[in-house]
Amino acid sequence: MNNFMTALTISEALDQARSQLTGFDSARLDAEVLLCHVLGSDRSRLYAYPEITLQSGQQSAFERLIDQRQTGYPVAYLIGKKEFWSIELTVNQDTLIPRPDTECLLESALHRIPLNHPRRIADLGSGSGAIAIAIASERPCCRIVATDINESTLAIARGNAKRLQLNQIDFIQSNWFTNMKGRFDVIVSNPPYISENDPHLLSGDIKYEPASALIAGPDGLDAIRVICQQAKNFINLQGWLLLEHGYDQAVSVHKLLQENGFTGIFTRSDYAGHERVSGGQFKP
Repeated sequence: MNNFMTALTISEALDQARSQLTGFDSARLDAEVLLCHVLGSDRSRLYAYPEITLQSGQQSAFERLIDQRQTGYPVAYLIGKKEFWSIELTVNQDTLIPRPDTECLLESALHRIPLNHPRRIADLGSGSGAIAIAIASERPCCRIVATDINESTLAIARGNAKRLQLNQIDFIQSNWFTNMKGRFDVIVSNPPYISENDPHLLSGDIKYEPASALIAGPDGLDAIRVICQQAKNFINLQGWLLLEHGYDQAVSVHKLLQENGFTGIFTRSDYAGHERVSGGQFKP
């Protein structure tokens, strides 16, 4: 740990932190987010009052966070929260970190859920509850069932929904459909879709995230395969199944959807232009 010899101003602390994080593309943003967390303020304060001197406790706390970030530990886990769809969610190492690309999956779902019409929605492998919570906030007439295999993960999701006063979500422990009942108008999932030998598992935030939320067998399609095969028993006629997947899996996911009675199959690219979301309508 590097010990600051003298008290630093906000500007000086950020400059020093950025120099320690030179290996990260997001060094500036990471430093600002971590300092905001320590100060309990927003980023605008950092720019408005760069000359303010940090208290010794604040400086020490910030230094510890920067040291942890240097090891690659995710910022979201360091501060215990992550924004998704302009909603602040609690996260920890039991949950996948919500990513902007998953907003493409959410947008695809919202496009197929009419406003002010009650619909029954399922969010499989809900993690922090990001998708279910965002749907509930945008479509308050809907009833949503959100599942996860891990009870500790569900506890985080339930806490997020309770804090946001979204009472129309039922969280249940389930291995995909094992504990599900009834049928749904839309089934949405961001399941594990990384192959077990993918080198990306050793880099970035991913290496700190729960493997069960990331890895899905030799080809990365084990979870998607199960969901496509079983969804027909839980989806209403003309209901939609919407899936996030890997950038090179769209053709395989299309085939799985077709084989299991889905038509009108589409793929949507994420913000980086990679094929990321595929879905189909159940019309056997």
